[in-house]
Amino acid sequence: MDKDKLIADLETENAALKNENAKLKVLNDWYLEQFRLSQYRRFGASSEKTEISGQLGLFDEAEVAASPSVPEPTIEEIIYTRKKKRKGNREEFFAGLPTEQVIHELPKDERICLECGGKLHACGHAVLRRELEIIPAQVRAVEHVQTVYSCRDCEQKTMDSDDEPDNQNESGVPTVPMVKAAVPAPVIPGSGVASASLIAFILCNKYLLALPLYRQEQEFKRLSINISRQTMANWMIYSSSHWLVLVYNLLKDALVTRDILHSDDTSLQVVKENGRKASQKSHMWIYRTAAFDAESIVLFEYQQTQAAEHPLRFLSGYKGYLHTDGY
Repeated sequence: MDKDKLIADLETENAALKNENAKLKVLNDWYLEQFRLSQYRRFGASSEKTEISGQLGLFDEAEVAASPSVPEPTIEEIIYTRKKKRKGNREEFFAGLPTEQVIHELPKDERICLECGGKLHACGHAVLRRELEIIPAQVRAVEHVQTVYSCRDCEQKTMDSDDEPDNQNESGVPTVPMVKAAVPAPVIPGSGVASASLIAFILCNKYLLALPLYRQEQEFKRLSINISRQTMANWMIYSSSHWLVLVYNLLKDALVTRDILHSDDTSLQVVKENGRKASQKSHMWIYRTAAFDAESIVLFEYQQTQAAEHPLRFLSGYKGYLHTDGY
């Protein structure tokens, strides 16, 4: 009996030691992780540099952004006490999206009742899940075909009449009046490739998604489309000087009607600028509406200097409050 009690005590003590050892191991791992993070903060790349270079998240973005504690939006939550279903926020998640149903059915040779051998018929459907489907970019060629119209009565008169027709060309050959359908002019004169949607796609990738032109050139090549970055740059410059400037001016007219505006400038370097060295600093001025404004307007203006004449000219005629720094 004493022997059995001794064995039991030893087993209890052993289990307690194992439990304590596991806790100490977890604690030790935590301290090691804290030490590693401390060393990284002290000697590793700073977060500011990391955000500017954009290289840290190139390979480990999924691991860094992942958070197991954040649940996926639920499509519904069943309350068993009330026997009702409460909608989750997934309805809002899918709101406004076109929906396509995929109906899963039994093969025709399997639609047989296992009890009597009779023919089965569909008596109901159940939506099991709703998925998001992404359709990659599609490129197609659009041909603008002009329709030409002529008068059949005039054609018949020209063919049947023995008299000299009223409509003749310089050679005396009878002609039939023709009318051509109106065709919209191309977005960029002389370009048989550029369309409004193509240019908008390039501009959004460049200025909204910060995708350089050389990467867009590579993406187009994957779609078997050869558009050089030089061509895209030409399209962007033309679109800015002929189309977007109209929108810019309208926004500027609306901007100066606000009561409160914000303004600032930041320095930058421009390469290959006529009459200036690449090392010389230029300035990008920004003008924007207040944060509480119902319609946000943000405009940029490039200038070579930081002189006060630039905001005075840009805001000529403005009457209101301008929030800016001490300079």
